[in-house]
Amino acid sequence: MISQTLDKIWSSILQFSATFVTPDWGALIGLLPILLVIGVVGPIVSLLALAWFRYAAWRPRRATKFAPEVRAAALDADGNPVYPVGEPYSPRERVIYQPGATRSASGEELVLGCPKCGLVRAVTIPSCGNCGLSFTLKPTTRSLRPAGPPPGGAATA
Repeated sequence: MISQTLDKIWSSILQFSATFVTPDWGALIGLLPILLVIGVVGPIVSLLALAWFRYAAWRPRRATKFAPEVRAAALDADGNPVYPVGEPYSPRERVIYQPGATRSASGEELVLGCPKCGLVRAVTIPSCGNCGLSFTLKPTTRSLRPAGPPPGGAATA
């Protein structure tokens, strides 16, 4: 009598645990694509993102500095200054200024050469008196230029 009762209890425990232990194979096969994405594709994408972030954080950067607001005019073979057209300059100081400047450091009014006809006029005059080109320079943001030669020394061929 006790053995039959123990058998019934043991059978009911086994039936109850069978619902958890014995898998539903159809449902597990349905979960296979999700497990594949989580187990295979997820780590690969994570490693690629980590490698990209490491490269972005540690890549070599070129040293840059602000472009100078004034620069000396180039000289020709005779030693005379050569001024670019369309940029303000001071002929007395032999210095070229950034676009948008109207006066030099000494207070002198700047001039520029007309890009169309080459006539030199004051920067404050809005149009060329010779060809009528309306050419006004607006101040731009300061540009960045490399601080030195490219890495590696001499130019690569």
